[in-house]
Amino acid sequence: MFNAMVTLLAQASTVESGVQKASTYLQTKGVDLALKLLGGVALLLVGRWLISLSLALTTRALSMRHIDATISRYLISTLRVALTIALVVAILGFFGVETTSFAALLAAVGIAIGTAWSGMLAHFAAGVFLVILKPFGVGDFISAAGVTGTVREIGLFTTVIDTADNVRTIVANNKLFGDNVQNFSANAYRRVDITAQLSHGDDHKKAIALLTAALEKIPNVSKDVKPDVLLATFSERGPVLAVRPYTHNDHYWQVFFDTNTAIREELGAAGFQIPEAHTAMRAVTR
Repeated sequence: MFNAMVTLLAQASTVESGVQKASTYLQTKGVDLALKLLGGVALLLVGRWLISLSLALTTRALSMRHIDATISRYLISTLRVALTIALVVAILGFFGVETTSFAALLAAVGIAIGTAWSGMLAHFAAGVFLVILKPFGVGDFISAAGVTGTVREIGLFTTVIDTADNVRTIVANNKLFGDNVQNFSANAYRRVDITAQLSHGDDHKKAIALLTAALEKIPNVSKDVKPDVLLATFSERGPVLAVRPYTHNDHYWQVFFDTNTAIREELGAAGFQIPEAHTAMRAVTR
């Protein structure tokens, strides 16, 4: 019992000594510590403001020099990462952390991460090749890696794509670089493929003439390439026409829907019949 009380008193004395030392430290060094913390916060805020200013000025300079949007955004992304690392190193140096040892530690950590996550390096390398080889650029409408949409940004490791239904999709660069890419914006125009079903009793030549004239009146249909209206195949309802206007990718859906409207209105106004499937039934007597 006596020993337990002695031990308890000794622990209380140790705690009281620790509290006293902490109080003494705060009284002597508390102001310096508070100033140090305030200085660190100020350095962080000023540093972030300078980074934003630098990125804005760089973006403006690249825009004035008409640098390609893909290269411009990639450079901005790289610069943002580099300046952020520099700010972290500066803050650590302000608090007395040896920056040279930190740099060595950062390099060692980078090697370890690179070994463990070799895929990240592959994505980075793929991003560089995407910018240099330019299979597509920012603003292009592409289909690759199972995603179809407009490219918004090519980053260090990923590419941002907005799909046609306005869903933002993030795709790893290496997946894009290693897959087949369809770039719908690379050429001056693309073909719109639509079919028009006729009935057996309709004159397909008259339908071809009507639709050819109607396609030429649709806005944004290419004037350089004549639309195709051809007899493509036959079905149980009658002949099937292939209706193929050409347009720039930006106007694809407008031309697609306008062409369907033209087929309905032109053939209806000309008195073409509604295609119907006919089935012949014969009675067999034995």
